[in-house]
Formats: sequence, structure tokens, C-alpha cells
Amino acid sequence: MKNIFNNARERMRFFRFLVVGAFGFVVDFGIFNLLFRVIGIAYVVSGDISFFCAIISNFIWNRLWTYPDSRSKPLLRQFFQFTIVNLIGGLPIRTAILKYLEPEVTKLFHLIREDYLFLTADWMGKYTTFIIAVFIVLLWNFFVNRYWTYNDVQ
Repeated sequence: MKNIFNNARERMRFFRFLVVGAFGFVVDFGIFNLLFRVIGIAYVVSGDISFFCAIISNFIWNRLWTYPDSRSKPLLRQFFQFTIVNLIGGLPIRTAILKYLEPEVTKLFHLIREDYLFLTADWMGKYTTFIIAVFIVLLWNFFVNRYWTYNDVQ
């Protein structure tokens, strides 16, 4: 596999993918809070609906802005591929990282004096692990989507 980041076009696609993902986070977070806090829909159901809304938003913006030259595949087939990639990244990969890495990261924070931390060691471990999981899933989503969902792009 060639290093795609040596290509200016691919670097721009990656940057756009990051921007779309950040917007998708806002969609996910906003819809979750609207459904859960304002309307009163159950926590897990609100999270599932908001996650799927973010997938739809990210697909639309990636197709229109990140990969506008990706039109040789049928829309529904490409959406199905994009959804599968995001579900795999968003559920088993992220869940495994949060479940198995968080206790180890938290142990490391417990080695640091509490007055050096701006949150408790437990919360620092949780947030740090969450950031690691988001980064790994981001890379998963970008590369798998680039080479499977948008493999028709030069």
C-alpha cells in the first residue's frame, strides 16, 4: 500500500474527512441531547438514533464534499458500505478499546499525584481512553472507506 499522505489530494481528503467527522459529532451529540434530555426518549434509543443520524450526515457530506468524484457506484450500495464500515468502527472496535484499555490507562493515572491532575485519575483514564478510541476509529473509518467505499476515486 502506497503512502497516500504523500499525495496533496489525499491529504485534503483526509482533512475534509476530519471536518465532516467533527460535524457528525455535533449532529450525534445534538440529536442525542434533543431526544434524551428534551423529548425524554430512553438513553440507549436516543444514542442509537443519533448515531445513525450522524452516519447519514457523514455519508452525505463525504459523498458531496470529501469524495465528489465518487459517482461510479450506485448511491445505495455506497451508503450500505459506508454504514457497515462505521458500524464496525463504532461498535466492536470502539467498545473493545473502551472496555479493555480503560482499566490499564486508569492505572497509569493513579500513579500520578491527584493534585497534578485536573480531574480524578478515574475520569482522566476514561477521557484519555475515549480520545484514543475516537482516534483509532477515525483511522479505521478513513482508510477502510477510502479503499472500499470510495475505491472508485483516483
